[in-house]
Amino acid sequence: MERKYNKSLVFWAACGGMLLFGVSFITLGSVTPALRIKFGLSELESGALFAILPMGIISGSLLFGPLADRYGYKLLLVLSTLLLAAGFGGIAQATSIGVLKLCIYFFGFGGGAINGSTNAVVSLVSDENKVGNLSLLGVFYGVGALGMPMVLGSLQHRVPYESIVLAMAFASLLVAVWFLSLHFPPPQQPTPFSLRKAAGILGHRTTAFIALFLFLQMSLEAIINNWTTTYLAEYRDLAQDRALFGLSLFIGGMTVMRILIGSILRNLSERRLLALSMLLILIGATTLLLSSSYAVLLAALIVFGAGMSAGVPLMLGMVGALFKDMAGTAFSVVIVVGLIGNLTLNYLMGYVAEHYGIRYFAYGILIEWVLMVAVSASIVRSLNKNKQISQ
Repeated sequence: MERKYNKSLVFWAACGGMLLFGVSFITLGSVTPALRIKFGLSELESGALFAILPMGIISGSLLFGPLADRYGYKLLLVLSTLLLAAGFGGIAQATSIGVLKLCIYFFGFGGGAINGSTNAVVSLVSDENKVGNLSLLGVFYGVGALGMPMVLGSLQHRVPYESIVLAMAFASLLVAVWFLSLHFPPPQQPTPFSLRKAAGILGHRTTAFIALFLFLQMSLEAIINNWTTTYLAEYRDLAQDRALFGLSLFIGGMTVMRILIGSILRNLSERRLLALSMLLILIGATTLLLSSSYAVLLAALIVFGAGMSAGVPLMLGMVGALFKDMAGTAFSVVIVVGLIGNLTLNYLMGYVAEHYGIRYFAYGILIEWVLMVAVSASIVRSLNKNKQISQ
C-alpha cells in the first residue's frame, strides 16, 4: 500500500515539536527565581516544583509508546502539544500555587510525550541512517534549550517573563495546528497494549544493554546540567556568570556535534561513533579533573558536550531498527529507564556533594565513563552476534 504521508514534512514537524521540548525543559528552571518572588516560595517549596516536572516527564514517556503504536502519532502529538501550551500558559498566568503545580505536571507530561514521540516517528520514517536523522532532531532540542535562557536574559528588563512564556503557549498552539494538518504513519500495533510484549523488550539482550547505556548517559547529562556550575564556582573559584557560560558551551558542543553526525559523519559506523564518543568524554572529564585554567575548562566542556551528543540518537536508532513494528513502545521502555537514571544519579550526586564535597564531581564522571565503556563493548558484541545469526 502506498504511503499517504510525506516523510520530509513529518520529519520537520517532529523537529518543531522537539524545539518546543527543548524550550519547555529549561523554562521552569529559568523562571524559578521570578516564581519564588511572585508566590513567596521557600527553597523547599521551589524544590517541590522541580520534583513535579520529572514526574510528568516520566508519565508522558511511559504512556506515549503504547498509545502511539495503538492509535498512531497524530492525535498523540496534537494532545501533547496542547498540554505544553497549557503548561506554558499556567506558568505565565497561574494565580495560585495549586494551579501552578497542576500546570507544571501537564508541562512535564506533554514534554515527555513529545520527546519520545518525535524520536520514535523520526526513527519510523527514516529508512536509512536513523542515527543521523535522530541527531539532527536532537539539534532542535539544543536550540530550544539554549535559546530560551538567552531570550529571557536579553529581554528581562524590557519584557515581563510572563509575556515571553505566554508567547511560547501560542507557539505551542501553532505547532499543534501544524501536526493536525499533516498525515502521519499509521498505527504499528492495532492490537491492545500487552505488558508481556513490553517486558519482552527488556528481555532482548541487546535492548537490555541499550537501556543500561541510556540509564548511564541520561544520568551523566543530569549531573552535568545540574552540578557543573556548582563545581566551577565552588571548586574552581569561577564567578557565577562564567560558570553558567561554561554550561552553555557544553550544550553548544553537544548541538554542533549532532549537526556533524547528521551531515558529514552520517556514514560513520555505530562502533566508530561509540568509540569517538567515549574518547571525547574521557578527554573532557580528565581535563575537568586536572585543569584549573578557565580557558581550558571551557574547552573541556565543549569537548565533553561533543562526546555526549551521540549517545541518545545512537541508542534510539538501534532500538528503532530492532523493533520496527512497535517502535513507540520500545522507545517508551528504554527512555523511561534512562529517565530513572537521570533522577537516581542526580540525587546521588547531591548526597556526595553535601557529605563529601563537590570536588568529587569529576571523579563521578570518570566512574560513569568506565561503566559506559563496558556497556558499549557489550552492545557492540551483541550487535555483532545478531548479525552473525541473521547471516
